[in-house]
Amino acid sequence: MAVTGQGTASAGSLDGDGFVAAKQLKTTYFTVSIAPGVDEGRLVQNLDIRMMPDNASSSVLGDMLDGFYEWASNVLDMRVPGYHGDIKVVRDARQLQAIYRCLYGTSTQEQTGFYIYDINTLYIVASDFTKEVMGHELGHVVVSNYFVVQPSTKAAEVLAGYIEFELRKRMLVRRQMDDGRS
Repeated sequence: MAVTGQGTASAGSLDGDGFVAAKQLKTTYFTVSIAPGVDEGRLVQNLDIRMMPDNASSSVLGDMLDGFYEWASNVLDMRVPGYHGDIKVVRDARQLQAIYRCLYGTSTQEQTGFYIYDINTLYIVASDFTKEVMGHELGHVVVSNYFVVQPSTKAAEVLAGYIEFELRKRMLVRRQMDDGRS
């Protein structure tokens, strides 16, 4: 889900989300903040992708996210020169709700994650840190930052959903290839 200027918050008041990080990674495209109690190794395992950027570093998670962002940008044929944003990995849906309430003074139906264009931050629940959910949210990141005028919510959801479609297609092809070897 992408959020732009919703609710009672204004762009100037969106920086106080109440999130506290136990660990922070800086990558080419992101600053990744991980909540206390979230295992980075488990995030790598949950993401389960084999996409690495051209300039690999010492952080497996950071490299996976940079490679995934590059792949999503290429799939959508939307490259954003000089892009850098934030990813905040929260403990659970309760923490996600608390952050949304802190930012907007209301609750959200979203339980897995959301991207807020106004502060260029993607929030995601650790247990939902999968290629499908991250792919969808990265689709919002790419789409929101590519266009000068934000597309309609429906158009943005279709484009973000296309990333999920491409991921599922890749998984199906890989499964068929694996079955063919057996």
